[in-house]
Amino acid sequence: MLTRFLLFVKHRIPWLWVVVEWINARLYRLLHQTGMAHQAERAFAEFGLEGYEFRPLVQSDLEALGHLLQSQAELRLRYFQPHGFDRSSLANMLKNPAFLMFGAFSGDKLVGYFFLRCFWNRKCFVGRLIDQSHEGRGVGRVMNQIMYHTAWRSGFRCFTTISRHNNAIVRSHSNNPSARLVGDLAKDYLLVEFLPEGSFDARERLSI
Repeated sequence: MLTRFLLFVKHRIPWLWVVVEWINARLYRLLHQTGMAHQAERAFAEFGLEGYEFRPLVQSDLEALGHLLQSQAELRLRYFQPHGFDRSSLANMLKNPAFLMFGAFSGDKLVGYFFLRCFWNRKCFVGRLIDQSHEGRGVGRVMNQIMYHTAWRSGFRCFTTISRHNNAIVRSHSNNPSARLVGDLAKDYLLVEFLPEGSFDARERLSI
């Protein structure tokens, strides 16, 4: 399975992952960038939450993103390591057309970060982080709606990986009607796919 192979390369062969990302970015730009940008714009217009703004991140947001990430307690970042958090790493990710970086803002303050890591073969991985002071207000629900619908409407399958030891996230996804358990990965990780509600058997739901 190509998805499992890509995950293996990302975590076990860093130098090869750099090559994969370089090739993937160019294929994605050629095949999908315009269409997915249109669907993201549509999702941002459709889903929202009073008191918050959701939008793609731009170069001028990188300082705020770095501050958000680096201000989190170490425990909150234990299972959230999609890329480096230094300014250079964030700038490199922003330049990657296949890595879509989004933000949730309360006024002028960046309080949430979410992303789609896309692949040319119409698969993508999602991730999100919300500042603790803004959790439980519906921000995560809107993030999910934007990510999922951008992917689905672009014809992409939408995945994430979850550590079995990350109890809070496992519980959260157990209550997510779109989350379907695909299978086990190395080091006690789970591969989860997000599908439109009602499109798969309840027995396939993620459970703890």
